[in-house]
Amino acid sequence: MDLTSVYRAEYGSCVATVTRLLGDIGLAEEAVQDAFAIAVTKWDVLPPNPGAWIVTTARNQAIDRLRRESTREARHAQALLLNRSDEPGEEVGPVRDDQLRLIFTCCHPALSPLAQTALTLRLLGGLEVPEIARAYLVPEATISQRIVRAKKKIRDAAIPYRVPGAAELPDRLPPVLTALYLIFNEGYAASTGTLLRTDLSHEAVRLARALADLMPDEPEVLGLLALLLLTEARRPARLGPDGELVTLAEQDRSLWNADLIAEGHELVRRCLRRDRPGPYQIQAAINAVHTDGAATDWTQVLALYDQLLQHTPTPIVALNRAVALAEVHGPEAALAAVEELDIPGYHLLPATRADLLARLGRADEAADAYDEAAALAGNDTERAFLLERRDRCTSCP
Repeated sequence: MDLTSVYRAEYGSCVATVTRLLGDIGLAEEAVQDAFAIAVTKWDVLPPNPGAWIVTTARNQAIDRLRRESTREARHAQALLLNRSDEPGEEVGPVRDDQLRLIFTCCHPALSPLAQTALTLRLLGGLEVPEIARAYLVPEATISQRIVRAKKKIRDAAIPYRVPGAAELPDRLPPVLTALYLIFNEGYAASTGTLLRTDLSHEAVRLARALADLMPDEPEVLGLLALLLLTEARRPARLGPDGELVTLAEQDRSLWNADLIAEGHELVRRCLRRDRPGPYQIQAAINAVHTDGAATDWTQVLALYDQLLQHTPTPIVALNRAVALAEVHGPEAALAAVEELDIPGYHLLPATRADLLARLGRADEAADAYDEAAALAGNDTERAFLLERRDRCTSCP
């Protein structure tokens, strides 16, 4: 493991722990960044516990900064308190996990929904602004401004780092679920570099489990956990022997994680006992169909997407529905549905269109669509896959 890997794996947990120690999100993030900068010059070899080293160094950096910059007695007292405390702060409230508590703190109702999840992705996932912008399909400047404004609002409004009371948790839940979902997605299909960032996927699953333990009666929490487990179960089959992307239809199902599938299916059965399942529960049910047996029941998947589209009438849901539509009613019907969609910057729209055109024998149009998709793709693995499919079209007689 190198320093970059440590940063990816430990950044979020370090920020969360230092935030609990300092009670100041902005100061905690700066201190952790300072600690990683020091690590660049200090680490000839990795210490036995890199995360603990970063937390200790960040805490010391914060104490030094408070002493230098303190102008009020309260700041001096805070620095003195930090200097005397060798142990983490006392755990209080219903949320016992530092990172989960930080997610709930970032999702304070005083912040806009986009600011809530963008700040969470930055602090907990360690995602950079371009990665977050890709997740939201918005300009980088928009995300950067939202994060800066969110931190300023937390500071100016004196929003404390504290654990929300049990009665407040449900109101904070929707952006928390969104943040975990997006962190997992970034790990499962990264915005840049290689396809998989397993550190993010594993952390999202861990936090979803912690959230389910905290709120076991919230069906959407169970739905999200089931969705993540059933998706993560397929990860071992996503890449071929040379690191190439393998589509769902071509995956070796014997490589799927049977334990995660069994756990996910049990959660889905618990969710489906309810009369009106929410969006995460429906997505989990779709993935349960994909992982049930030797082949996917596309008719059932299409019916579930019809239901999901009623809950979440977004172009991305409509695009995913079109994939199922092609399997049930053919590529021509699906292409007609896709042509009505407009999702600027989303590479899977032209990629889906290209696949449908290729299946209809319209090779030249398919090749152009694959080129468009490859130009938009963020990670190297997907880009190589799309260009290989493009080459197949151009080599056809």
